[in-house]
Amino acid sequence: MLTFLLAYFLLLMPHFTHLFEQWQSTLNWSPDPSQIDQFEKLYELVLEGNSKQNLTRITNVDDFWEKHLWDSLRGVLAFWDQDKIKLVDIGTGAGFPGLAIAIAKPSWQVTLIDSKQKKVAFVDETIQTLQLSNAIAQLGRGEDINQLPTHRKKYDLAVIRAVGKPDICANYALPFLKKSGTAVLYRGQWLPEESEQLDIFCEQEGLQIVKQDRFQTPLTEGVRHSVYLSPRSTSNSNS
Repeated sequence: MLTFLLAYFLLLMPHFTHLFEQWQSTLNWSPDPSQIDQFEKLYELVLEGNSKQNLTRITNVDDFWEKHLWDSLRGVLAFWDQDKIKLVDIGTGAGFPGLAIAIAKPSWQVTLIDSKQKKVAFVDETIQTLQLSNAIAQLGRGEDINQLPTHRKKYDLAVIRAVGKPDICANYALPFLKKSGTAVLYRGQWLPEESEQLDIFCEQEGLQIVKQDRFQTPLTEGVRHSVYLSPRSTSNSNS
């Protein structure tokens, strides 16, 4: 009984208060009180969901903040000042980066896609619980949905955080993009052979690598990369 009560009271405590200044110092942005509450609730929902299905191995408070919340926003930081962005998150899993982006950018429209029914059910329930009117969960494979008229060439940003080959990830993202759109590949390590694979793909598909952004995470100082791609005919002011 004592253990249960301790766990209950821990859930009632703010989880990310000690990290508040990190938002401003690393992203030049801070969540407002309602967004803070949504991030806190999101963490609790993921922990609860983890007891029912395998959503994520990242459950420690600091790790969750850095690897799920902060990392999700860092990948789209180059577009932060733009309003009314239409974004698709391909293979969202537990809802990242899409849910964190939808919380932080209420003026953006975020579609979160996954091929697994249980994952999409969790994301959809989370969207409803957090009252994210700018987000929607979609069941299906990215390579199928990107051919539908309602999704093909409809998005300003296509984000994908996956461990697959970068050319395959880019191939999933490309059909979603408007002519002026950008694909954002969230990566950990970025190897020379991955650059070569992507260069070949971009040459074949008429894309350009706008930027390869190497950065360190603020708490563990881990190395991450964001790779930005856009149609070659488009000049991108974020390069």
